[in-house]
Amino acid sequence: MRRSLRPSHRGAAAAAQCIHDGFSRYNQQFRRVTSRARRRFEQRDWKGQMADIAARVELYETWARRTVGQLRRDLGDDFADHDFWPAVREAFGLRVEAMPDAGFMKTFFNSITRRVFGTRGVDATVEFVQPPPEEGIESLTMRRYPCWGDLDEACSRMLRDFRFRIGYADRDGDAAAIAGEIRGHFSDADAQCLRLEFIDTHFFQGTRAYLVGRLRMPRGTQPIVIALRNDDAGIRVDATLITEEQIGVVFSYTRSYYFADPTSVVAAVQFLHDILPDKPIDELYTVLGRLRQGKTERYRSLTRHLRATEDAFVHAAGEAGLVMIVFTLPSFNLVFKVMRDVFRPPKTTTHEDVHQSYRLVSRHDHAGRLIDTQHFRNLELPRARFSEALQEELFSQAPRTVGVDGDQLVLSHVYVERRVRPLNLYVREVDETEAQRVILDYGRCIKDLAETNIFAGDLLLKNFGVTSSGRVVFYDYDEVLLVTDCNFYELPEPDEDFPLMDHPTTRFVGANDIFPEEFIRFLAMPTHLRSHFLDAHADLLTPDYWRDVKRRRQAGEVAEIVPYARQSVAPHRIRL
Repeated sequence: MRRSLRPSHRGAAAAAQCIHDGFSRYNQQFRRVTSRARRRFEQRDWKGQMADIAARVELYETWARRTVGQLRRDLGDDFADHDFWPAVREAFGLRVEAMPDAGFMKTFFNSITRRVFGTRGVDATVEFVQPPPEEGIESLTMRRYPCWGDLDEACSRMLRDFRFRIGYADRDGDAAAIAGEIRGHFSDADAQCLRLEFIDTHFFQGTRAYLVGRLRMPRGTQPIVIALRNDDAGIRVDATLITEEQIGVVFSYTRSYYFADPTSVVAAVQFLHDILPDKPIDELYTVLGRLRQGKTERYRSLTRHLRATEDAFVHAAGEAGLVMIVFTLPSFNLVFKVMRDVFRPPKTTTHEDVHQSYRLVSRHDHAGRLIDTQHFRNLELPRARFSEALQEELFSQAPRTVGVDGDQLVLSHVYVERRVRPLNLYVREVDETEAQRVILDYGRCIKDLAETNIFAGDLLLKNFGVTSSGRVVFYDYDEVLLVTDCNFYELPEPDEDFPLMDHPTTRFVGANDIFPEEFIRFLAMPTHLRSHFLDAHADLLTPDYWRDVKRRRQAGEVAEIVPYARQSVAPHRIRL
């Protein structure tokens, strides 16, 4: 029989090493998948990159599960001995302290202990609770380009350094276009710009690559992001983004995760937070693909906020859902979704179906239209902070999910996401011009999702929201389907034997059979907005539109949905 490790220095160190090795293998595989993004971009293998999004999302859970299995085999009886684990925590912490990205390693350690003990809330005796010291932006490798009064030349040097296996279609022309955008934002830019500084890695997302940096000016810095595309002629600059508002959209919580390999992810997040100070740290970790660290930082942010405030959790604004109880803390920008024990008609979906729908979204291209959602297990929140009405509904409608432990309310499963204003409320609160704009963007949102193979399922306005930047997004994932899994039909004509609108009549249709002409019933908006919507998006109500989208998705076409307005490309220079 294999000898069990005892709670000795040697045994604790061996267990700590096992966890460290598990993290190292996860991180190596994460970086291996990430590194493929460059080749995908160069070969325009967009389908492969979409597959890598899903593959990379699964890595953390895979390696956490394997590490727990290895510990169970190695530790024997000590595996679930709570008294043994503080020594493991100490051995682990002493060895990873001050290492680059030590916070990631400690988060992985916590993930292991939570699986071992089924932890509710936080167990400070076996977990790392305090965040590690910040590493500082100086640990991030940068490329710097002094500007000696000629922006075109500095931009050309920068593009030459950030090259690919295939060449630029017109590097000098693109450099002139970048310099022109900078001059458009600053007077005397050639003299005022001291140097360009960029993180030493490409940021790949969808069909684009980005260079992320800042401009050094006499009185501070200015963020800058360069978007690159790859077409038949070669690499081209697609846009130069300089304002915080423009760049904030590129790093939005509605965008897909980036593939980037900076020398320090922690330092890269600090750099991004420096140029985008309004972006929460947790969202920046998440958009860089470090989902578990983003989740950890979101929890820390929430607990800090709870200690500093006194307002109560209340029902979120909008109509009550048939599947989820949705609540929020008015002073914080999150909503929490708890599944009801029983879904009322006409809902026919199951709890597992809903979990799978949210999992599908986490593995899919968000296209700037899907809010990133985090699944928390055994989340503890102070019961005293819940309104009476909310507690009553949670205990009566979700008793299998909601429990009490002392003065804490325990949620065994809860989805957490950014709060946006429900579209059905928003259109009533704004003037006519803005209402028309967002109704058109609502149609564009449905189409953007379709182009990325997502059928939203329930198209009611209440299931869509408006972000702080004015963009319409979808957030109700209960009935999300892939377009390629759906069948789109015309409504059958009624006949004398089977009157179409006779409710007692039984029609045999599959679960994924869709009749787009019925969508008109979901357009619960004022008549003038409905006519405005139909003028632009009447094709959404036709089976032909959806069949064409399905055909193109099945053929492997990938839509180009970018989070910026494209700049006009500088004309090619003629060399004499």
